[in-house]
Amino acid sequence: MRSGTTAIIPIKKSLARSKGSHELNLEAICVFMGTGFFLDTDTYWKDEMVISPGSEYVLDSDGYVVLLKKWFEWHHAPREISFQGALDEFTELFESIMKEQTGDRKVILPLSGGLDSRTQAVALRDHPEVKAFSYSFKGGYPEHKIAKQIADKCHFQFRSFSVQKGYLWPVIEKLATINQCYSEFTHPRQMAFFDEFKDMGDVFSLGHMGDLMFDTFGYPQLTFDKEVQILTKMLLKKGGKDLATELWIAWGLEGTFENYFSARIRELLREIKIENTNAKLRAFKTQYYVSRWSSNNLSVFNEIHPVTLPYYHHRMCSFICTLPEAYLANRQLQIAYIQQNAPDLAEITWQGQKPFNLNNYHFNKLPYNLPYRIIHKMKRELNGALGKPHISRNWELQFMGRENDNHLRSWLFDSKLADLVPNTIIKRYYSDFKEKDAVKNAHPVSMLLTLALFQHKFNS
Repeated sequence: MRSGTTAIIPIKKSLARSKGSHELNLEAICVFMGTGFFLDTDTYWKDEMVISPGSEYVLDSDGYVVLLKKWFEWHHAPREISFQGALDEFTELFESIMKEQTGDRKVILPLSGGLDSRTQAVALRDHPEVKAFSYSFKGGYPEHKIAKQIADKCHFQFRSFSVQKGYLWPVIEKLATINQCYSEFTHPRQMAFFDEFKDMGDVFSLGHMGDLMFDTFGYPQLTFDKEVQILTKMLLKKGGKDLATELWIAWGLEGTFENYFSARIRELLREIKIENTNAKLRAFKTQYYVSRWSSNNLSVFNEIHPVTLPYYHHRMCSFICTLPEAYLANRQLQIAYIQQNAPDLAEITWQGQKPFNLNNYHFNKLPYNLPYRIIHKMKRELNGALGKPHISRNWELQFMGRENDNHLRSWLFDSKLADLVPNTIIKRYYSDFKEKDAVKNAHPVSMLLTLALFQHKFNS
């Protein structure tokens, strides 16, 4: 017998055997194609499962789960507490977690133009060994300039990386081995700088999940059916439902993908015993999306150095469950924490509200932001006319252009993908991506590429 415990938000998936034959779980793969992540305990295989987050378990000698119970359930029990009281508690909790996780180790801090890593920078400001970095797309918004301002104010060493066109192809097989094809390949930009990170420090401090915890979805109290509709729309990617539906039909699965997916969402949502709509949606997304998509993409960082995540910590999860939803709206706690403890960092541009900062972002509306919008549009149009298109999406660097297209075609059409996916489906999505609507079809093409690598490395 072997026992263990899974974290509330696991960094790595814990696998167990499942009753059934060793064959592909085609229903689960359809969900993966539609959403970009495997749902709940699903894997590629019918005889394998992921152990649920926040669980205590016992495995028998053959690797089957014989006992599984939850030690943590997402809940919503808001206290009567002032906003300043919540801010004081957050400050003490966040800084203590950061100190525990980093200690006297050499810290590698990815910095962005947003709030999560900026909040970490405040907590690490007095740490003697921090090396920060940021990356920007070539031809995209220069996010690294904001990150450098933050690093300079904090006296961190800083490196700026430029994500180059086509960086994916030389490392795609290595990436497939690292993430085991449980997420697609266009998002882990850190693969472009894999070797550079090795000598930068001892441990990564990552800000994943902060934006989900410290904000609200802003919905009124909704019916259960409406919550299911919102989650369905939230989770299915552009073009994902179409691809999943076509594969469902091609593989001769029972019923329809739409009904199957809706039934799964309804079943899982019922298990979350929270009445408040926004708290329930946050719990669902954390339990099923963060643990299966965000965490899987941590595998690249984890391959280089250990990772720490203050927003993943069990004490932070418990804390969130006790806060009034109104205090979580619009990133109030993080903003107030930065304003109170590092007012100079609050004056630096907030990328999500550019060109405004944490003190004046309320003016990011007409007519106050009109001059910036006009100038920004003119710059983009001028660069486009000069043959320098604006890059804002990961896939644009990896799929667009002749050389990228040669690699993409090779994996889609010269691999074993056709052993699993009918060629007519592969050709149609590739053609629609190239000739009709690249934005809508980028996700399906990326997922087909992921399946091609899965076939190549794990199902040959």
